[in-house]
Amino acid sequence: MDVIRRNTDYAMRLTASLVKSYGKQPISARQLAANQDVSEALACKLLQKLSSAKLVTSRMGANGGFELAKNPEKISLYQVVAAVQGDICLNRCVGGVKRCHNGQKCKTRKKLVALQKYIGEYLKNITLDELK
Repeated sequence: MDVIRRNTDYAMRLTASLVKSYGKQPISARQLAANQDVSEALACKLLQKLSSAKLVTSRMGANGGFELAKNPEKISLYQVVAAVQGDICLNRCVGGVKRCHNGQKCKTRKKLVALQKYIGEYLKNITLDELK
C-alpha cells in the first residue's frame, strides 16, 4: 500500500523544481520532465492537475512554461498531494464511521485515524520553500 502514490511523488518533485525558479523565468514541461526523470506526457498531466488546483500557472509562447502560482511559503506538500491524488486515506476504515461496520468500538481504527491525522498535519506543515 502506497500512502503517497508514485504520480504524487513525481508531482512533489516537479513543484520542488519550480521553487528554484520562483519569480524568474517559467520552465517548460519538457525541461521539468527531463530534470526529474519523468516522461513528458506524465509531467504534462500532473502539471494540469496542479494548475487546476491553482498551485501552478502556465504561460504560452517562446518564453512560456510553468511557474508556481504563489509564493512557495504559501504552498504545502499536502496541497500538492491533494491536487494529484485527493485526501490521504490509509484505508477505508478511517474514511468515516459509515464505511466501517465496526465503527467506534474498533481499537485499531482509533489508532489508524490518529496516524492519518498525523500524516496530514505533517504534510500541511511542510511548505515548498523548505524543498529548495
